[in-house]
Amino acid sequence: MSAQDVTKQDQERGAGPEPAPARVLALCGGVGGAKLAHGLSRILAPEELFIAVNTGDDFEHAGLPVSPDLDTVMYTLAEASDPDRGWGLAGETWRFMAMIAPCKDLSWFNLGDKDLATHLRRAEALRAGLDLDEAARSLCRSFGVRHRVFPMTLERLRTVVLTSQGRLPFQDYFVRLGCRPRARAIEFVGAGRACPHPLFDSLLTGDSLRAVILCPSNPFLSIDPILSLKNARSRLRAARAPVVAVSPIVGGKALRGPAAKIMEEMNLPVNNLSVAEHYRDFLDGLIIDEADRHETGAIEKLGIRVKTAAAVMRSTQDRIALAEICLRFAAQLSPPGAAPRPSDCGGRPV
Repeated sequence: MSAQDVTKQDQERGAGPEPAPARVLALCGGVGGAKLAHGLSRILAPEELFIAVNTGDDFEHAGLPVSPDLDTVMYTLAEASDPDRGWGLAGETWRFMAMIAPCKDLSWFNLGDKDLATHLRRAEALRAGLDLDEAARSLCRSFGVRHRVFPMTLERLRTVVLTSQGRLPFQDYFVRLGCRPRARAIEFVGAGRACPHPLFDSLLTGDSLRAVILCPSNPFLSIDPILSLKNARSRLRAARAPVVAVSPIVGGKALRGPAAKIMEEMNLPVNNLSVAEHYRDFLDGLIIDEADRHETGAIEKLGIRVKTAAAVMRSTQDRIALAEICLRFAAQLSPPGAAPRPSDCGGRPV
């Protein structure tokens, strides 16, 4: 369901037009981001929450289109994800992988038997002429996910890591080589040409946006692909609603994944100040863990408000509590007040 469709439904409920519900746009990727998206989905109605998901990690494996972050968010919102791994489906079996184990060109990337069905269904949808967003909506419906989960773009953008072993496609760096090569830079092939999904643009330029929330995803591998899209950062700078991020760094370490390793290899201090500086051109507020309260002053010197909270999400209740803090914090922030800039990416009105 698009933002425009939601507005039509709102108007049809009464005799005349009614104000659109206040909406939240979440930018998300990976396990940590999916956890906060899940918390937000537990307190916001489907017409209030829109989740833009990184697709820079997408690739083809065993002839199938794989969208790891879209699937992680979908499985998490459906409360079907594996609670131990954080990705994939609970109760997964691996008979397919056992059968292809001798084929080293395929067996390096695990596809569970149930997860395999998701990729097959996506492949069939794309062959039938649907785009990635339409395929994602169909899959979400089948998992009972009513909130709007959509790819960051309808165009091709791929993350490439420049390393001590050369240029590596993201999944080769992340999975095949386990993030072991030293990262020197990150490229987003297709950036500058690919436009954000029309919903991204229409929400940011509309009047009903309540907040933009950057989930605690890896800033360099999960959020930066979204920010690299054409005019994405300028849209965020011009947004009428506050932009709030949750830092994935706690106590000088990444909660999950290689964010800290990448920061060290790129000569960045592994702290919340580095995260704030990375987003400082559009960020209004940053939520950091209570253990990092001492960083508050340095971050606020950048003109970014800071909120300390319990940022580690070990349970569903933790996710809901952090989501509530995000929304309250956004409500406390003064909106930037800049008028939205005209879109050149064909954004639809909200």
